[in-house]
Amino acid sequence: MILILSLVILILAVLLAMQLMKLRARSRQLDEIHQAVNAIKEAGTLERVLLFTDDVQLQRLLVDMNRLIEDTHQVGAKQRALESSMRRMLSNISHDLKTPLTVVLGYTETMIQDNRLSDEEREKLLHKVHSKAAEVLELINKFFDLAKLESGDKQLPLTPVNAGEVCRRNILSFYDLIHAQGMEVNIEIPESPIFLLSNEEALDRILHNLISNAIRYGSEGKLLGLSLRADESDVVIEVWDRGKGIQESHQDKVFERMYTLEDSRNKSYQGSGLGLTITKRLVEQLNGRITLSSKPDVRTTFTVKFPRMKV
Repeated sequence: MILILSLVILILAVLLAMQLMKLRARSRQLDEIHQAVNAIKEAGTLERVLLFTDDVQLQRLLVDMNRLIEDTHQVGAKQRALESSMRRMLSNISHDLKTPLTVVLGYTETMIQDNRLSDEEREKLLHKVHSKAAEVLELINKFFDLAKLESGDKQLPLTPVNAGEVCRRNILSFYDLIHAQGMEVNIEIPESPIFLLSNEEALDRILHNLISNAIRYGSEGKLLGLSLRADESDVVIEVWDRGKGIQESHQDKVFERMYTLEDSRNKSYQGSGLGLTITKRLVEQLNGRITLSSKPDVRTTFTVKFPRMKV
């Protein structure tokens, strides 16, 4: 009996020792994980926490922690990109507001201080003041429109829309400007109606922005194109030109807030940098997608795809 009791005590002692060793090993491994996480946090890198263990629970913990580190890194990268975008946007807004307001102040000071101005000269200056004030108002309106779209406050009710009719109406609205620029137009719109479940006002603005952008930056190529087609799943609208195009290094940035090419600051290429950003947000709200392809002086194409309406 004593022998059996001693054997039981020995077995329990061995099990207790093994359990204690296991707890110490786990404690040591947890300390290693703690140190590794702190090192990754201080370095701000995307390293993984590595630990060789046969403990299933620790393995699950490591997998979850590495996923969390990756998600945190991605959130941080997005936050830094957003902060950089906001700084650039504020800088560009300051520039685009300061320029016309400076001109307005110059004209008004001239009208106040120069008593030699004739009525005709004053009227010309007033027209210039009005034009510059309209530029400022347009920029402010675009900025608030973008803010509403990104906050989700601007809801777009969807109804059946004849895409061909909208395309024709928008290209015709630019007829005088296109003619003044000496541009030819290549229009490919089928006679049979193509319907979208869309918002007509938003679709009008998308096409207006793309066509005006093609005229502003592609007028040198003297050719502008607008095409509409549909397949079983998508309705595709393309607006293209044969202008100077957009270099490949800039193509992934044209939809960013307030992004403009360097020469868009020149007198011949004025733009707020908000038009294409608003266009992209509107396309996305209509369940579509927009892409850009450009080969300078050959063809620059903005392609918009929407899900085709099921009849």
